[in-house]
Amino acid sequence: MFSRVRIKQNEVGLWFRHGDFKKFLEPGVYFVPGRIFGFDEVEVFDTLNARFEHPLLDVLVVDEDLKAELFVVDLVDDERAFVWKDGRLFDILGPGRHAFWKRPYDLDFEVKTIADPLFEHDRMNAILLHAKASYFLQPVHVETGERVLFFQEGRLIGTVDEGMTVFWKQVAGVTWKIVDQREQVADVAGQEIMTSDKVTLRVNLVATYQVKDAVKAVATVDDYEQALYREAQLALRKIVGTRALDALLTDKEAVGTEVAAAIAKRATEFGVAVISVGLRDIILPGDMKTILNQVIEAEKQAEANLIRRREETAAARSQANTARLLAANPALARMKELEAVQDILAGAKATFVFGKTDLVGQVRQLTETNGEED
Repeated sequence: MFSRVRIKQNEVGLWFRHGDFKKFLEPGVYFVPGRIFGFDEVEVFDTLNARFEHPLLDVLVVDEDLKAELFVVDLVDDERAFVWKDGRLFDILGPGRHAFWKRPYDLDFEVKTIADPLFEHDRMNAILLHAKASYFLQPVHVETGERVLFFQEGRLIGTVDEGMTVFWKQVAGVTWKIVDQREQVADVAGQEIMTSDKVTLRVNLVATYQVKDAVKAVATVDDYEQALYREAQLALRKIVGTRALDALLTDKEAVGTEVAAAIAKRATEFGVAVISVGLRDIILPGDMKTILNQVIEAEKQAEANLIRRREETAAARSQANTARLLAANPALARMKELEAVQDILAGAKATFVFGKTDLVGQVRQLTETNGEED
């Protein structure tokens, strides 16, 4: 009893008998004798699916007829391969044995070793867009002003400036660190410090810095930001502790300058340049605020009193000078009398005739008489 099997164009067949591979079948029509009883089986594969996968692949590729129809790629542990189909990336392969049909596509295999963790390729964009790229490759984007340092088992293996860098995943001991070499600001949060006159206060510090040597910044200290923060705290505590509260409040800028000078040398040792340091806030305890406000209020009141007395003295001195001037110049005194009369009679419609006697006295007498008549 024969069973008819038709293998179409772009298909191939694998004939098995009792589970063992018997023959490779090209496109065409075949009559398989034991298929109806289950002795024989024909597995048909579409070569349009370029990759050939089978549980018995290691056994099948020994057959010369089948082997002639396949590209077989064997990759060891530190190898990866890119499969290009008609010029386009089709697959990315890891360690193991892989097989692909030689027809109907034009396939090209590019084998890479991952001994060098950094990956470079002239068709990087096409590779990173592939679905499997994220499994095999790790892109690292480096912004302007940044530098990325690559380490393998703790040893520096390379540095890269701005742009995109890609390295192989699944490589033992590979790590990386991005160092920002742009100007940065560190806020040293308030810490309680006692001044030389035993006043406890909190001081907030702002430090501007820039990483000049990325390798030294990473290799010398575990965390250069924390190292700078710690140095600034210690320097601030030491410098504030030598000053009285009044001196601290009146010359905050000098404190920032001293802190900058104190930490600059140590920062240089781990690749960081201190640009500037300044005191942002000085926070006093509640009772000290009240006392300080009272002192300021008393000082301002004293200043106001001093200014008031100074103005009163100046006014009295001006009046005395005017009196001496009028006594020495009768004509000027007469003019002042007329000005006084003009001010008194401003808006009045009455006509007055005065004699040669004292004008002011006559006006006073006139107004008093008016008042009695009223």
